[in-house]
Amino acid sequence: MPGSSKRGHGLAHQEGVEVGRRVPLPRGAGEPIHVYVNGVEQAEGDDYVLDERGVLFNEPIVKEGKLGGLRWLSMYIGLFGSYRKNETVDVSYRIDGKTHLASDLEVTGE
Repeated sequence: MPGSSKRGHGLAHQEGVEVGRRVPLPRGAGEPIHVYVNGVEQAEGDDYVLDERGVLFNEPIVKEGKLGGLRWLSMYIGLFGSYRKNETVDVSYRIDGKTHLASDLEVTGE
């Protein structure tokens, strides 16, 4: 159902830029693999699929995008901050029996 994502995507991605749906896994990453967006664990199948190229999300990942000069100036003088959507992807995985965590992984196109 559109708009029912755990990540809060609704009718628009308020002030954010869709950067892609694919996140490559670190070399050698093995099961179990757990995927998090902004610290919230995602469900395989409902939110993403794993394939030979890594994680493919069902919905695009949204980043803050570039800030314009007026916004930078207003932040600098303290009028307001930047509250744009900026999703981060973290993955926990195992290599040689040890659990590892990769944080703020790069998001690529599909």
